[in-house]
Amino acid sequence: MTRTVFTGGEVFDGTGSAPERADVLVEDGRIIAVGSGLDGDSSVDCAGRTVLPGLFDAHVHVAMSTHISMSKKQTDPFSYHFFESAVNLRKTLALGITTVRDAGGADLGVKRAVEDGLIPGPRMRISIGALSQTGGHGDFGNFPYPGCPATVVDGPEEVRKAARELLKAGADQLQVCTTGGVLSPGDDPRHSHFTPEELDVLAREASMQGSYVMAHAQGTQGNKNAIRAGVRSIEHGTLLDDEVIEMMLEAGTWLVPTLSAPVNIVRAFDAGADMPEPVIRKARDLLDIHMEATHKAAAAGIKIAMGTDAGVGPHGSNLEEFTLMVECGMTPTQSLVVGTTSAAELLRFDHELGRIAEGYRADLVLLDGGINDLSDLADRVREVWKDGQRGSAA
Repeated sequence: MTRTVFTGGEVFDGTGSAPERADVLVEDGRIIAVGSGLDGDSSVDCAGRTVLPGLFDAHVHVAMSTHISMSKKQTDPFSYHFFESAVNLRKTLALGITTVRDAGGADLGVKRAVEDGLIPGPRMRISIGALSQTGGHGDFGNFPYPGCPATVVDGPEEVRKAARELLKAGADQLQVCTTGGVLSPGDDPRHSHFTPEELDVLAREASMQGSYVMAHAQGTQGNKNAIRAGVRSIEHGTLLDDEVIEMMLEAGTWLVPTLSAPVNIVRAFDAGADMPEPVIRKARDLLDIHMEATHKAAAAGIKIAMGTDAGVGPHGSNLEEFTLMVECGMTPTQSLVVGTTSAAELLRFDHELGRIAEGYRADLVLLDGGINDLSDLADRVREVWKDGQRGSAA
């Protein structure tokens, strides 16, 4: 096997330590050494660059491309979103994001197309669809098809059946909406959805199959219900109060803030996007509250993983999330940890991804310059390597 050495760069290993000059030796898709004076059959000159671990986005919708047109899903031909997915996956990988968790929309065929090399993209953990009660956040534009079961359910037995159908269809984790949302015009993010009994059934079914639940949760009570049911992560967490934060700390619940989502909704509306008035009103009302809640969560020590809700905003703009996390009080280094080692732990990849260390998979991002300022991060990504194979850069 060819041994490739990445030489002359500053290596950020993902642990939070400051970058240090080091070589990285890769063979057969794995990192086999990190140190100085390493030799290989070929070399990659990293002088003037920082070498990062492959980045994560723990909340995306690769089959969704909103401009944001609420009618687009209803008018596009059925197969169109599969081709959009391929474009979105390529854009995501080009940013240095080598692993994503899809929160709904991508099915097993999309995931396998990447795994089998039919299309370039990050490795995927898929939810297939987001479970919603009738009238809930997911009860609009829901079109079941072979490989994508119906996800609008009511009552413990319907929840149990849907969970088993999703896991049978290849879901790696289950996504549930425990509150209303922003893009769904007919509900309120402050209102809680699903009963504790329904959520308990869902969490139990996931656990029995070695999986877990991620919960779209914005309002306070919906957050509490999700945490009590034992979900692994809260997605958005827009209206976290002190009690919810204490509950998350006690339970070890993760937060995936997706700060980019409301920012991109407001931007899209201001640029003339077609969306109902309730959607933009909710996005504007929650924008500052969302940032403040994330700031409080980070200061309290809640475990946070990077996620963007890409699809709500443009694919290819994902790295702006790092800047928004810095605005919430994190240092640039802390935000990069959130997008590498922390996200790897959330997605249960921490034994082989998220770090530059011996034995880990060779996911590497070559970044021009340093990491003290992340505001132009996307513009400085020069090379992306996934499993030791070079991809394209943005």
